[in-house]
Amino acid sequence: MSAINITNVSVLDNPAPFVSPFQFEISYECLTSLQDDLEWKLVYVGSAEDETYDQTLESVLVGPVNVGNYRFVLQADPPDPSKIQEEDIIGVTVLLLTCSYMGQEFLRVGYYVNNDYEDEQLREEPPTKVLLDKVQRNILSDKPRVTKFPINFHPEDEQTPAAADPPPPPTEQSDDQQQADDNCDEAQVLPEQPPIPHES
Repeated sequence: MSAINITNVSVLDNPAPFVSPFQFEISYECLTSLQDDLEWKLVYVGSAEDETYDQTLESVLVGPVNVGNYRFVLQADPPDPSKIQEEDIIGVTVLLLTCSYMGQEFLRVGYYVNNDYEDEQLREEPPTKVLLDKVQRNILSDKPRVTKFPINFHPEDEQTPAAADPPPPPTEQSDDQQQADDNCDEAQVLPEQPPIPHES
């Protein structure tokens, strides 16, 4: 059973110019309190044939994660066109919204994105060089592809030694079990209130 259920994802300001930021309003519920934050990522697929052209547009940590309902807006800059092959800017591509806990991805929402000229004449006779300020981005938000992965939301429970095992001598005890603090910036989330996420 998942500790996190995504209840709704809304794409805001869509369609929009290619150079405009992405905005997603994400609603989810937490069924059990978690020790660590949730990591949300937005990835733009620059090429269907080569993943090296993928761009991570945003990555934020959201927490604390206590039992309750939450809602926040994830905003990300548009992709850098200089990192996309010219022939791949116009046409259909994919946008991935993922959520992970302690490095374990448990949710992936994929959207098809259609980039094309808004002007009919430009669509019929496209210029040799792409005119980015004339390109419109349309996210097919009504047809997302949602994939869920089973993960362990409470790995700390596995560190509990078996009751039958005798305790180790004091000289063999170690503090190595303590986890290092994450150096990423955190985004505070209040129940049913938008957070103020910071870049990690």
